[in-house]
Amino acid sequence: MLTIVLIVSCSPTKKEAPVFSAQEMLDESVIKTKETLKGLSVKDSFLRNIPENQTTWESVGVNDWCSGFWPGVLWYAYEASNDASLKKEAAAFMAPIKTIAYNSARNHDIGFMVYCSFGNGYRITGNPEYKEVLLSAADTLATLYNDKVGSILSWPEKREEYAHNTIIDNMMNLELLFWAAKNGGDQRLYDIATSHAEVTMNNLVREDNSLYHLGSFNEETGKFLKGYTHQGYADESMWARGQTWGIYGFAMAYRETGRKDFLETSIKLADHFLERLPEDGIPFWDFDDPKIPNAPKDASAAAIAACGMFEIANLVEDVTLKNKFNTAATKFVEILSSDAYYSGDKNQALLLHSTGHLPNNSEIDMPIIYADYYYMEALMRLKKLEEATAAKVVAKN
Repeated sequence: MLTIVLIVSCSPTKKEAPVFSAQEMLDESVIKTKETLKGLSVKDSFLRNIPENQTTWESVGVNDWCSGFWPGVLWYAYEASNDASLKKEAAAFMAPIKTIAYNSARNHDIGFMVYCSFGNGYRITGNPEYKEVLLSAADTLATLYNDKVGSILSWPEKREEYAHNTIIDNMMNLELLFWAAKNGGDQRLYDIATSHAEVTMNNLVREDNSLYHLGSFNEETGKFLKGYTHQGYADESMWARGQTWGIYGFAMAYRETGRKDFLETSIKLADHFLERLPEDGIPFWDFDDPKIPNAPKDASAAAIAACGMFEIANLVEDVTLKNKFNTAATKFVEILSSDAYYSGDKNQALLLHSTGHLPNNSEIDMPIIYADYYYMEALMRLKKLEEATAAKVVAKN
């Protein structure tokens, strides 16, 4: 396997840099995940965060938008290790989420909840029962679509405040619709996902290639009314995780549609993100928080960015661009795997220092489950890159 060397000072007095391997970090993360499982007995509770001065996870119920991430972590751990016990645990923790696919409650996060769990489960096992759940979930998500606006309604409960609202996070939920349209679902699901991506691109992407968190639309005419933030510092600021939802989401939309404007948008968002990164390579929770450099970091945004940039690298044909984004994504994974961000024996999580909703004083500078999920995904992507690169070296020789 090809190994990647961490960048350190060239001073001759220092020891040789440690060798970084995605497989080694996956192995360590699998061990940590199995240790966490030993303390869990309830299969209808889902890991969410680890508060300050605590070493074990706090859990939430199945209706929480984060419920799909813990089963998703378990599926990645199984995929990385081929440990049958992890497969069994992933299926057990995932089972309660089935109800979400058939729930008439209007919830735009169904993609996160069901695709990160059942989607990974079906991808890895091909279990036909998982496929049926995914198809039903896609149909349920589609009920939030407004054809006058051309996008999915994000928060029905906030219509008085924002009218028809579409948040950048929703770009990630489109993968469920695209998948369903290819796997027996109605073709309309593809059309809904494509339209939603187009409306988001045309209205939430600002001239400087940063993003609004939320766009408000007239639900009768479809007219764009105003861009807002909900979890960022200010309406016109650059909320870090929102930027990465866009990077990853538009790359995925290009992969599914072949529309070059989606890929171009993803690249522009990624370039802007990289240009504004602080010196240590991990974003603050919002790039425009006036408290920087004393503002909290968001490791989850770095993990999502890594996945999104690996995705871009897989999609572009230009070798220079491919190398650029593979290098950037790899660097994120390396930093997240360092002592500064990888939890080691500090607590049950994989990653430290994520920030959920600072304006709401919620989940500030702590481990959050979706950071672990996208970190595991990024490690799996890097492992495949390492293996492909090593195979090319062997073939050359």
